[in-house]
Amino acid sequence: MKSQSTRRHLIQAAMAAPYLAREEEYELAVRWKENQDQEALHKITSAHMRLVISMASKFRHFGLAMNDLIQEGHVGLLEAAARFEPEREVRFSTYATWWIRASIQDYILRNWSIVRGGTSSAQKALFFNLRRLRARLSQGSESLSGTEMYKEIATALKVSEGDVALMDSRLSGPDSSLNAPLMEDESGSADRQDFLVSNDPLPDEMVSASIDDERRVIWLRSALDVLSERELKIISERRLQDEGATLEALGSKLGISKERVRQIETRALEKLRAALLKANPDEAAFIS
Repeated sequence: MKSQSTRRHLIQAAMAAPYLAREEEYELAVRWKENQDQEALHKITSAHMRLVISMASKFRHFGLAMNDLIQEGHVGLLEAAARFEPEREVRFSTYATWWIRASIQDYILRNWSIVRGGTSSAQKALFFNLRRLRARLSQGSESLSGTEMYKEIATALKVSEGDVALMDSRLSGPDSSLNAPLMEDESGSADRQDFLVSNDPLPDEMVSASIDDERRVIWLRSALDVLSERELKIISERRLQDEGATLEALGSKLGISKERVRQIETRALEKLRAALLKANPDEAAFIS
């Protein structure tokens, strides 16, 4: 009841505020921009609160409190006032409409669902226009299949058909908690998350693999000391780079044939393996 009373008061105050003539609006905008005149700002924003309420009412079907939508629209109105340039000779309502709509839409995207959706301009356009376009296409062609409808919407909004399908599924039902119980028997209850399968390694396996990798790096650095300068250069450029150099490229750089590079590489790998086995005889299974 209190929220309804507050909304009625806002609407009544907005409707009672006088319209501003173009000359008066310009004068108030100049006073606010040049002198930060709070009275001028109050008159401008009060005169345009009916625009905020009208804009907020267009988004009431998203299930959020109308009072909150109006408040967010008022934030957009203040942002428009802060950025407005009266010397451009554009009516303030024309300029403020974009900021009011953007502020309300951002609030809806943040609060419509606990799961955050895409915030790109394409995703926002899809979120706010999907239902309208789907309803229009359904009326215009009853035989239009789901795939064809997604294609039409994707073309109209310049997004992928996959994005349309994903957004449609999100808008079709409420959020579901992963902790919501699905069944309960003698052995206890089962949550939705109990049936989610992950192919990722377990945390202890990831930690173990990380420790093993660090240990092997230390072994390798120690074993590299047995190589000559030329052997170390060939192994480094052939085996320790993301994109190893070719035998021909290394041969040209070192002034030897590619066959000689291959021979030196083979010998260096044998020396490395022998050094690693000597230092870590218990880890022979991991040294190839």
